[in-house]
Amino acid sequence: MEYAEDTLLNIYEKLVLIRYCEESFVDPILNGEIIGPVHLYSGEEAVAVGVCAALKKSDVVFGTHRSHGHFIAKGGSVRKLVSEVYCRDSGCSKGRGGSQHLIDVSAGMLGATPIVGGTISLALGAALAASLRKDKSVAVAFFGDGASGEGVLWECVNFASVKKLPIIFVCENNLYSTHMSIDEIRANRNVYETAKSFDIFSKQIDGNNVLDVFETAKLAVDLCRNSEGPCFIEAKTYRLRGHVGPDDNIQGTHTDIRPEAELESWKKRDPVKLFEEYLLTAGIGREALDEIKNRAGLEVKAAVESLRETQKPAGKEELLKYVFR
Repeated sequence: MEYAEDTLLNIYEKLVLIRYCEESFVDPILNGEIIGPVHLYSGEEAVAVGVCAALKKSDVVFGTHRSHGHFIAKGGSVRKLVSEVYCRDSGCSKGRGGSQHLIDVSAGMLGATPIVGGTISLALGAALAASLRKDKSVAVAFFGDGASGEGVLWECVNFASVKKLPIIFVCENNLYSTHMSIDEIRANRNVYETAKSFDIFSKQIDGNNVLDVFETAKLAVDLCRNSEGPCFIEAKTYRLRGHVGPDDNIQGTHTDIRPEAELESWKKRDPVKLFEEYLLTAGIGREALDEIKNRAGLEVKAAVESLRETQKPAGKEELLKYVFR
């Protein structure tokens, strides 16, 4: 498939922006500036970027505990994301949710929660609403391989198949549920094969190849818009940071069971570097890529510097403010 240069550069910019944003959190987590749990998306950027590049603004996505990438890829404000991770009142959830509770309705990012599989049924509801409205919009449910052990996933896949709903189930399979290998929790590590039994389009792809993700997502979106959904995409990928925080082995506690050789092999398949190499081979100049990196770096830096102008949420007198009850 041939791509316009603008399309390729826009994809690259999203990849770099997510990576720079994620890595900007590393030192603040380690030195205690950021005190809440932060699940970094470094290494998995191609999944969010590839899928969201195939969507319209009117389409909606739902995330997980590891959703900074989904938020940015769908067009959410980097400044509001950074503010939320630092728990400032200028954050997307007014500083009350932190890293795992992200939302930007204007961008079509309708929410993320730390509950495993917790937003899948919400995405199903959005798809049902779209079907009733007949507006051709699509809903995307992002979730990890750990959610493949949750009944709600397969209940939603079945309901979506029966009703032919415009929903794409995107399994970001990074091979580990927290610290447990997928081989220890599934008889068949290929999650997409389970989805096939519901008589829907289901495919496993290289989640570190952003164009592979984009092309598959575009096909799935077209099927959904033509009332031929739902679809299931299993994207094989790998997190380059710890399950939560920069490194699972800090402070003298070894919790990361991943073999060092495995980690090193996946580092060689870093999705940002792979796409950069592709662009250079395709004839896009280094200067253009450096300009994008510089712009992304400045955007993240500005978002961090803006924290000086913000404050943390008020005390217990506002504890129940903005809460439905």
